[in-house]
Amino acid sequence: MSTDTSTDSTTGANATATEYAHEHTPRLEWAKLAPEVYKAMIALEIAAKKGLDPVLVELVKIRASQINHCAFCLDMHSKDALAAGETVERIIQLATWEESRHFYTEQEAAALELTEAVTVLTEGAVPDEVWEKAAKHFDDVQLAQLTAVIAVINSWNRFGVTTRMVPGHYTPGAFKR
Repeated sequence: MSTDTSTDSTTGANATATEYAHEHTPRLEWAKLAPEVYKAMIALEIAAKKGLDPVLVELVKIRASQINHCAFCLDMHSKDALAAGETVERIIQLATWEESRHFYTEQEAAALELTEAVTVLTEGAVPDEVWEKAAKHFDDVQLAQLTAVIAVINSWNRFGVTTRMVPGHYTPGAFKR
């Protein structure tokens, strides 16, 4: 990373500007090229989150997006969480929520643990103890909805990562869902 030094014409002071890496371009704009799939994903998104706390939904989406390395979704859902009243501190701690449990309710911790288990299926199954812990905090309908939210964000992440969607330009509420 290099820096430029220039003189501010109003104060005569030296100002240092930081040059960042060039913004990459998306591989393709899949939503425009497959509009029916995009519309179906939006409908699934809307249906999945019904009946769940909007802040909890955003925490789950952020955690799955961290695991999947989806910068576009991290940008979107961090901003949406802030707009929904979430704190910066809790968003920052999400990547290490197990060491920062005191920032989260038992219900949120159970949802985050379930999110990780569903997102990373390397063992071939969601462990029974993870499911049972979530079942202590969510009724069957909420568990079905939460599982749907996790599945949907994982799908969005795969679209975002595969097509190299560009983070940094999202405004909360831009995509009314």
